[in-house]
Amino acid sequence: MSISSQNISPGKGEQDQSSSTVESDNEKLPSDPVKVDDTPDGGSRAWLVAAGGAALFFSCLGFANSFGTFEEYYLSHQMRGQSTDKIAWIGSIASFLQFASGSVAGPLFDRYGAWIIRPAAVAYVFALMMLSLCHEYWQVMLVQGVLMGGLMGFLQFPAFPAVAQYFDKKRAAAMGLVVSGSSIGGIVIPIALSKMLNGSSLGFGWSVRIIGFLLMPFMAFACLTVKARLPPTSSPFWIPSAFKDPKFSLLTVSLFFMFAGMFTPLFFIPSYAVTRGMSPTLAGYLLAILNAASTFGRIIPGILADKFGRLNVFMLGGIMTGIVILCMNRATTNAGLIIYAVAIGFTSGTIISGASAAISICSPDPRSMGTYMGMGMALSAFAALVGPPVNGALVHKYGGYSEASILSGVMCLFGGFVALATKLVTPQGLFSRT
Repeated sequence: MSISSQNISPGKGEQDQSSSTVESDNEKLPSDPVKVDDTPDGGSRAWLVAAGGAALFFSCLGFANSFGTFEEYYLSHQMRGQSTDKIAWIGSIASFLQFASGSVAGPLFDRYGAWIIRPAAVAYVFALMMLSLCHEYWQVMLVQGVLMGGLMGFLQFPAFPAVAQYFDKKRAAAMGLVVSGSSIGGIVIPIALSKMLNGSSLGFGWSVRIIGFLLMPFMAFACLTVKARLPPTSSPFWIPSAFKDPKFSLLTVSLFFMFAGMFTPLFFIPSYAVTRGMSPTLAGYLLAILNAASTFGRIIPGILADKFGRLNVFMLGGIMTGIVILCMNRATTNAGLIIYAVAIGFTSGTIISGASAAISICSPDPRSMGTYMGMGMALSAFAALVGPPVNGALVHKYGGYSEASILSGVMCLFGGFVALATKLVTPQGLFSRT
């Protein structure tokens, strides 16, 4: 809150103190903060924004969630002979940039609105077409890892604060709906890719091009519907004072450890299933099953979070995901692997939607939510960068998945307990519905 909003006129002896207060406040918040009392919390305009956000997540995170299908195909075709961890670097760099670019995309949304979606959407479809022409490892790394990974952040991060501006009491449910778009994309894209790559004569190039044509109408719909409700602000690209809030700092640490572990099933469950005797086509469908379950894991916990507390649901999601990952090596039959895919899909589905809802309560001004989410997820993204390759190296060294599941499960468990510790620094306390 600025000095003027307190109706205080400092005297001569208080000028230095007033000046430093204003400086500090300007660092923390945009000028002229806006109250959220008039947040619509529904209506056609608000739900259209949420639907547009879901279309973006369908096209971006839904595609990223299909990397396990690509990994299995790369291992047996154009990158045969490459190590598991080397190929995993493609997906991990894409995942890292997908969230790290939020440190730029979030503040850009706060400053200029949702216009940044349009050029990013055109570039993203172009990158997909370029991926269809790639054959060498370095080509796939540059396009699928670096270019597409970075563009995903510029498409997804405007969706988070845009939806948050239209919802307050129903915010967690609305964000769960937005992120559930990635689950639906994670159903459609792996099934389509697996069928085209393993059960047709289309080949890699046309299989990827068809996915690109599939995503075009979703991108167009998002460009038309995702818009900011509040006027732009001069929010800085980085707000160091945000980390003085222990709640925000602990949430960032919590998400870091969850990211370090949660991507293991998404990256490796198809290749793990093949080692257990499952056919490559059915193994590719496991990602679709996983993402189908995560649709419910994003929507249902989002509804519950608005009632029982956003931190509570985020914390439970991390702990439950860690427990399920620890059990990965116990799924040995086709039926067991399908049940396991359902379980990990539902539990891990709460993490990204839960994190966005939890971080949104840290922003003191609704117009700086993009910056807060960008900072928190960008720092956490470093775990997504190193987690899958480390687990891939463990698989390569030990010839199995036990060590990778133990490491990833413990990381997620620890992140869940850090989220629990976050409740200790809130005024409501440990047993509150926060």
